[in-house]
Amino acid sequence: MPLDTRTATAHDPSHDELRRLEAGLDSLQAVPETPRGAVRRTLDGALPPILLLIGLALAWQVYILIVKPRPDLIPGPLDVFGALVSAWNSDRLQLAVTTSLERGGLGFIIAVAIGTPIGLLLAECRPVRRALGPLLSGLQVLPSVAWVPAAIIWFGLSDATVYFVILMGAVPSIANGLVSGVDQIPPQLRRVGTVLGASRLQMATLVVLPAALPGYFSGLKQGWAFAWRSLMAAEIIVIGGDIGFGLGSMLHLSRELADLSGVLATILVILFVGILVELVIFAPIERRLLRRRGLMAAGLR
Repeated sequence: MPLDTRTATAHDPSHDELRRLEAGLDSLQAVPETPRGAVRRTLDGALPPILLLIGLALAWQVYILIVKPRPDLIPGPLDVFGALVSAWNSDRLQLAVTTSLERGGLGFIIAVAIGTPIGLLLAECRPVRRALGPLLSGLQVLPSVAWVPAAIIWFGLSDATVYFVILMGAVPSIANGLVSGVDQIPPQLRRVGTVLGASRLQMATLVVLPAALPGYFSGLKQGWAFAWRSLMAAEIIVIGGDIGFGLGSMLHLSRELADLSGVLATILVILFVGILVELVIFAPIERRLLRRRGLMAAGLR
């Protein structure tokens, strides 16, 4: 009993009140789930794009058989598949995919760690938002590839150059996504947090951030897209030195060899990795988040 008394005294009851408030609002908005099998959900998500790709490949092959263009200018799908097999057998494909995913994943995590507090600061501090908001929006529309020459001068031909370009592409999108999510929070939620005695830090972390999750998650998705695009641009341009062999390097090498089959094969791999990350990581999290907020019926998607 004394231990329970000390624990209850040390614990801040406002934390529990804020969490119960958030959970209560979510439960009021939630839509009852309808049971669906995991296999059915997977097929519903993966089958349409697979069928579309098969149809495009068949149409491509029919065009090759009828028109018979020069193979060095318009290779057929079988030529592209052969380039993929060759890259796999030489272990170049595995190395390139692994290197690019490691860079993209680490760069994205760092971008989230930097962009989240910046977004919260902009959302909660109006003077900072008026000063830095336009600059952050400008950085978001600035092509990240424009930073490559400066990054090479600053960091040389190293992985630091690649990570810098990734951050400059992803951080503004993540921060702006969080700001947009915070702007959509109902004012009543803030007032309830104030009535419950939440401090400024508690308001930001226990009320504002959870309530802004839909907009914040959209910013995260856009941040990953910008990070992946920035990574490919940096890997294509930054060649040599201590730079590892990524998908961008593989694309550059195929271009240097005038191997259009290899170029198209690498582009397809880059596209496939982007789609896979969306389907495996972001789409399930987004479905769960929207269902919890009552923004999407459980039987959809």
